[in-house]
Amino acid sequence: MLVSALVLLVAVAAVRLSSRTGLPSLLIYLGIGLAIGQDGLGVEFDNAELTQVLGYAALVVILAEGGLSTKWREIRPVMPSAAVLATVGVGISVGVTAAAAHYLVGMEWQLALIMGSVVSSTDAAAVFSVLRKMPLPRRLAGRVEAESGFNDPPVVILVVAFSATGQLDPWHLMLGDILMQLAIGVAAGVAVGKLGAWGLRRVALPASGLYPIAVMALCVLAYSGGALAQGSGFLATYICGIVLGNAKLPHRPATRGFADGMAWIAQIGLFVLLGLLATPSKLLDDFGTALVIGLALTLVARPASVVLSTLPFRLPWREQALMSWAGLRGAVPIILATIPLANPGRDSERIFNIVFVLVVVLTLVQAPTLPWVARKLGLGAGSDTTELEIESAPLEQLRGHLISVAIPGGSRMHGVEVAELRLPRGAAVTLVVRDGSSFVPTPTTALRHGDELLVVATDAVRDAVERRLMAVGRGGKLAGWLGTAGSSALRRR
Repeated sequence: MLVSALVLLVAVAAVRLSSRTGLPSLLIYLGIGLAIGQDGLGVEFDNAELTQVLGYAALVVILAEGGLSTKWREIRPVMPSAAVLATVGVGISVGVTAAAAHYLVGMEWQLALIMGSVVSSTDAAAVFSVLRKMPLPRRLAGRVEAESGFNDPPVVILVVAFSATGQLDPWHLMLGDILMQLAIGVAAGVAVGKLGAWGLRRVALPASGLYPIAVMALCVLAYSGGALAQGSGFLATYICGIVLGNAKLPHRPATRGFADGMAWIAQIGLFVLLGLLATPSKLLDDFGTALVIGLALTLVARPASVVLSTLPFRLPWREQALMSWAGLRGAVPIILATIPLANPGRDSERIFNIVFVLVVVLTLVQAPTLPWVARKLGLGAGSDTTELEIESAPLEQLRGHLISVAIPGGSRMHGVEVAELRLPRGAAVTLVVRDGSSFVPTPTTALRHGDELLVVATDAVRDAVERRLMAVGRGGKLAGWLGTAGSSALRRR
């Protein structure tokens, strides 16, 4: 416990170092694992099966957090293109990378196909952590994020299939298996998410801290239910997270904060564990091979998969170029490399070493340069406004809700008077917290950046109140008259 606590504290402190230096935090966590491993402080760990099981568990938490923090309105328009990227694009990337591994470095075909499958999945944790700090157009960022959440299931299926001994199944059977698992995963995620949201809206739990626990349990339930139904548990988790994250649940910001903390713990533990599993003295033996495959993946396979799979959608070439460079790799390829490693033989350890080196090198090159590439392509401009943070807590006996609203910098609610919010009947702003002190506002109190509001609303108008507040946050006091969403609440006044 002492060692674990110290490692965790060092990893948390490393996030600050990462933000200052631009060095991706996952590399620092891998470095911690290497430092305390058998070539460092001497901790011996070589259990690939345990790493795989814990890695899958960590990925479930990371995907759940990614889904909970994904805004449906941003990814809904790009869902078709993201789905094609995650299926057809993955197939193209696997084929091109496998061909490069076979013809350029001399791998036999089955080993080359395993290698191509392992490295063809973009990493959700890396994509979420990098893209959400960049002011990219919402559709572009949403497409890459959705792709990273969807492309794990096809790759897992391919890696397992190519790693099996004996005759490979025909390609049409493998394709059918992929489509079936994806369909079951989507159905399981939607079902658990919808039923869970319905239940949480109707049950007033005695403590606010129970809501985040229930939400995370539902996401794990979606994974296990989808997997037991012979579907994709990873996709079920991500879909369930999206459904729950966009539902009108109590204590949504607290739930997202809890999920964010859980995802950080999962990432730290996962990368430290992967660093422990690696042996630095053996990594250099395959350094040249990893560079060749990495160059083929980054400069040929990824661009080809993006361009060919998005042809029907006629995306601008600048977006295609950025998406090609934004195919970030991270924990997922290394975890997938433990699948053949768990079955010793057939150069399984060599695959793991190549993938480990490839991920480290590509992360060092791609992640820090992605903002620069976006600016050079003219894609560095995002939204000018910042969304409000709204949290709703149920008041069971009063049949109402206490809504907490935080006004961030960039919100157009700045300067709007309380009366100009035009909340529907049954709702009122009861308290304003400003600069550490609180006061009861008057109708002419002007709101400012950094204010926190407490709004009391009845059950009947809670949704309308939240829509109206979000609309004013985006469009100012004229929201509704200028076509901003949320005008229904205005008309009721």
